[in-house]
Amino acid sequence: MSEDKDKLRIDKWLWAARFYKTRSLSADAVEGGKVTMHGARLKPAKAVGIGDVLEIRVGKFSYEVEVLGLSNKRGGAPEAQKLYRETGASKAKREEIAALLRAQPQPTFKGRPTKRDRREIERFNEKTGERKSAWGDFE
Repeated sequence: MSEDKDKLRIDKWLWAARFYKTRSLSADAVEGGKVTMHGARLKPAKAVGIGDVLEIRVGKFSYEVEVLGLSNKRGGAPEAQKLYRETGASKAKREEIAALLRAQPQPTFKGRPTKRDRREIERFNEKTGERKSAWGDFE
């Protein structure tokens, strides 16, 4: 799984470590500032080496990881987890966010609101003082 070189492009490493599903998604994340090294934004071609500390944002979660290994091939999850070590503070923060998300009620969307749904939305908006209709700004 390890490579002979001591450096690897960060977009390849993120893909091999299974933080992003495709290499293009990992490159877009790096370009968009979702991956930082020592607090600095990176470019997808930036070389990452063993011992580097990365902060990676994926959706609502943030990971702070230390690079332990390099691979330009995407393997299974057990092999990918050998490429990095997540800090304890990062794990705790991520578990806290996951618990908060589980505690929130999940909205159920069935598509376009029915007439009954529309009336309930309008009653709710009247109580809260909003003037939006259920159909948007078409009043």
